[in-house]
This record gives sequence, C-alpha cells and structure tokens, in this order.
Amino acid sequence: MKIIPMKISPILLGLSLAVAASSLAASQDAASASSVPSVLQITREYTKPYKGGAAHDKTESAFITAMNRAKFPAYYIGMDSMSGKSRALFLTRYNSFDEWEKDNKLTEKTPGLSAELERASVADGELLDEVDSAVYTYDEELSYHPHHDLQHSKYYELTVFHVRPGHRHEWHELVKMVKDAHEKAGTSAHWGAYEMAYGGEDGTYLIISGDKSMADIDNGIAESKKWVEAMGGEEGLAKFEQLVGSAIESSRSELFAVNPNQSYVSPDWIKEDTAFWKPKSAATPAAKPAAAVKPAAQ
Repeated sequence: MKIIPMKISPILLGLSLAVAASSLAASQDAASASSVPSVLQITREYTKPYKGGAAHDKTESAFITAMNRAKFPAYYIGMDSMSGKSRALFLTRYNSFDEWEKDNKLTEKTPGLSAELERASVADGELLDEVDSAVYTYDEELSYHPHHDLQHSKYYELTVFHVRPGHRHEWHELVKMVKDAHEKAGTSAHWGAYEMAYGGEDGTYLIISGDKSMADIDNGIAESKKWVEAMGGEEGLAKFEQLVGSAIESSRSELFAVNPNQSYVSPDWIKEDTAFWKPKSAATPAAKPAAAVKPAAQ
C-alpha cells in the first residue's frame, strides 16, 4: 500500500494478503483455508551476483526433498525479487506462536531431518551474501478484504512502512481514509496488514498483496482515478498528503514472483494448479519450513 498520492500504486489499490502474508501457505494441515494467519515469518536470502536462478533452485531442492521425505506438515512459499537487490523470500504462516513452537519440536523429533536440513543449509549458504529474518503479527483493523485463495497468486507486492514514533493514531486514520475511498470507489483493492513483532524497528508495518497475474497491477493503476475521486479530489488529497507527512517516516515497495521450485505447498494447492506448482522440470516439491530451516523475516 504505497501512500503516495502523485504515484498511486497498485499496492495501495490492490493489496491482497498474504504473507498473505504470506501469507501464504498454511503452516499446519489443520489450519483453516479461510483463516488469515496471526503470525507471519519471513526469511530473506540475498544471493551473490549471478548465483540465483537455476543454481539457487538446485540448492533449495535439497530442502524440498528432505521435507517431502519426512512428510513435514509446515508449508511455505518461496519467491524471487523482481525489483531491488537480488534476493529470495520464504514465507511461513502460523495461527499462533504456540503452533510455531510445535513445528520446531516436530523437526527435532523427526529422525534424520535436522541433519539433512543442516547439510542443505551449508550448500545453500555458498550462494548467499546475507540472510535475515523477521516475524510479523496480523492487524485486522489495517487490512482490507484480504484474499484467501492464495494458491492462485503468482506475484506479490510488498510495501514496508515505518511509522513515526508517537504518530500511530495518524497512521490508523490514514489507512482508514484509504480503505473508505476504496469502498466508495468500488475498486478491486484487497490487502493484508502485518506489524513487525521481532527482527526490526518498532513501528514497522508490512502490507502484502497477491496478484494472479501482472494484469492485476495494470488494473490497480487504471482504478486510481476512481480512488482519487472517492478520496475527495484535490481537497481530499491535500488532507491525505498532510497525514502521510505526519504519520510516515519512510516507505518502500517491492515486487516478487512466486517460485514454485522453491516453494513447499500443500497437496491441495498442487491439485488446484499442478502445471504451476509442480512443473515437469522441477524437483519434487517439498520444502524447508522457515521456522525449522531458515530463521524468520513484510
């Protein structure tokens, strides 16, 4: 959700959840398909120059093989950057921190799994410059019509906002203005909002939107005129800009493409779109839950 009136982005006009976060994939088979995850873990891997692509797919396949062999119940989505520094994101969602802990314990109890994951991590590390992670919690009030059919999302738009200390009230007022204008304009906007809990600065919010195709981004841009009119034209935008300046210290948006070769998704997702999630050239889908394999991360 870019909040820049002179550059109304598709994120502001069409955010969809995930991590929605992620998310993104259900961490437990028991997780409801219609639920929005309360906890989102994101791990970022910054690959060395020209060490992404097929090379990274190959090292990630070792995690997938190990997880498939163990029939591990925690799933995640892997995606590659289409903007900014070359990097891969791995997103895993949980209904609670307690659920996350249970997955960690299950990893420890599964014979041979920890050793396989460690070997895969060492090989994967040869391709990486840096790895970091963060944990976010879902904010229902700041979200807007979050989508639950995430298995159909092929691209994700992620925007990180840093809210000025002491200006949380203005931030909430700002997001309410944006949501009300979308509702009035009848746009296709939808997004999931998460607040950082661990791994970064306080006052950091992640807005996530999933798109079935890049045409959804075009559609969001095309709807910007309706959104501006619903905001109240020049007068409404003036108030909008004032709140942006007051509430937001900085913001950054990035575009990612889902990589099925680095994703560990449920059998139900694969059945719905086998051609995408299990391409013939790919290694058997399986994965490394961010919790068990890579420390968490928007």
